[in-house]
Amino acid sequence: MRDVFLLAILPFLLYAMAMRPFIALGLWVWTALFFPNAWVYGPAGAIRYNLLIAGFTIGGWLLSKQKARLYLTTTGWLVLVFFAWTTVSSFLQIGDPIATWDYWNRFLKIVILFVFVLLIVERKLHIDFMLWCIVLSIGFYGNLEALKFVASGGGHMIEGLPGHVLGDRNELAVAFVMTLPICYYLMTEYGNKSRIIWFGLVCTMGLLVLGVIGTQSRGGFISLLVLGAYFFIKSDRKIMLSLAIVVLVVIAAQLASSEWLSRIDSIDSANQDASFMGRVVAWKLSFILAWEHPLFGGGFRALESYPVWIELSQQFHSFPWFYTGDAVPDVRRSHAAHSAYFQVMGDHGFGGLILYISILLTSFLRSRRIHKVASRTGMPSWIKNLNTMLQLSLFAFCVGSAALSFAYFDLSFALIALLIVIEKRMLGTMTPEKEKRMTTISVTRQES
Repeated sequence: MRDVFLLAILPFLLYAMAMRPFIALGLWVWTALFFPNAWVYGPAGAIRYNLLIAGFTIGGWLLSKQKARLYLTTTGWLVLVFFAWTTVSSFLQIGDPIATWDYWNRFLKIVILFVFVLLIVERKLHIDFMLWCIVLSIGFYGNLEALKFVASGGGHMIEGLPGHVLGDRNELAVAFVMTLPICYYLMTEYGNKSRIIWFGLVCTMGLLVLGVIGTQSRGGFISLLVLGAYFFIKSDRKIMLSLAIVVLVVIAAQLASSEWLSRIDSIDSANQDASFMGRVVAWKLSFILAWEHPLFGGGFRALESYPVWIELSQQFHSFPWFYTGDAVPDVRRSHAAHSAYFQVMGDHGFGGLILYISILLTSFLRSRRIHKVASRTGMPSWIKNLNTMLQLSLFAFCVGSAALSFAYFDLSFALIALLIVIEKRMLGTMTPEKEKRMTTISVTRQES
């Protein structure tokens, strides 16, 4: 039935995408995060939806008569330089060349998506449509799995779809947390217009929280706690938020398994936890890999190559100051880096790590500037609200991916592109004279 439905609406979607490139862009994001191929069978399952829609997006933009100017800014240039850096590191790779170039090809698609967000998104409608597509991908899957988790009394383990970018349950949990601020923004923008939308988004956020618990991910739980603490501090409705937290805690307490509780308890004694110390071992080996190849690293997924893992393990005790307790490298098989930052360090050297961190730092600085300008000039409240929620979503990514090999995530780069769009498209026409005039008007209104 799902096959018939998808094939029936596909021609209409393609027509809409041909007419409006921003619709194609939103569906490009949707297919990347939802992975429709895992939901259908037969002829419908043979179609590469993400590639098809990406092609329509690019083709529609090329055929459009009016093309917006490409604003890269410092962050945009850093993304392109970082991609060029990863290309060089891929040519110099020391691991499995097939795995390296396969991952490079995946990152190429992410960078192309990043560029087309900058090219196509021009108005609030375009931004909101893209955000709705995110909620209808990650949010939909999170709700479905959380309902299974509740119906099973906590027995259902939430995991990602096999072969998907969010196939790992830990990465899926971080994606759930990243979606929460986006849901909140859409609720503030559309909830007052429709009680159904308000109720649906509130339920979506509640189920996403339960979904994080259902994944049994410690990294996702920490990311959720940090995000929740920020919301509570900044919220003007602390009583209502406290009641919501109490309700969710009570429900979670009834559903959380003893295994999940023991995993959370192990956070306090991380240096005694074998699983965590195994991650520290992978971090140390990533550092050794970057130490031996400081400029460009070993290439994508070099650490996961067993010969590379074994060779690095022979130098494991050469850096005694990098504490790993009694943990030593596994000689039976290789492991991932288990940290976005150590992942980039091992893949692309210290130079690549500097570029990657610079992308994140300049994005947060850009968000800070947007907030200041929007506050001084009395810009529409939705700009400040959206900017804050995008910043929070990125912050959740930075916290959650610290213990996950999650550096190259489609959503994180798409959100960074949206921050550039807000600054250059929404505030870019703000000349110093106009900014001064609007600031004066805003101050006058506040005084009156």
